[in-house]
Amino acid sequence: MNGEWIHGVTDACGFIGGALSGLFLGQALGFDVFAPGYTNSSMVGIALCGVGGGLGLQLTRWAIRLTRTDTTTNVKK
Repeated sequence: MNGEWIHGVTDACGFIGGALSGLFLGQALGFDVFAPGYTNSSMVGIALCGVGGGLGLQLTRWAIRLTRTDTTTNVKK
């Protein structure tokens, strides 16, 4: 139970961090997520948020996998 909770929290943190990174990258490049209507600028900004969230999630899972070791054989999983 405790491991599942930690797994969920780390997934959420990775996704939120990645989505915020995508948001800020989009704003730096001039794509406004919060523009009124569905303009090309807002659609690209929304896509950057989604891609950033997915990449953040996968990066977090990858980092956790690297740090996990098997205690019986001392081999990384």
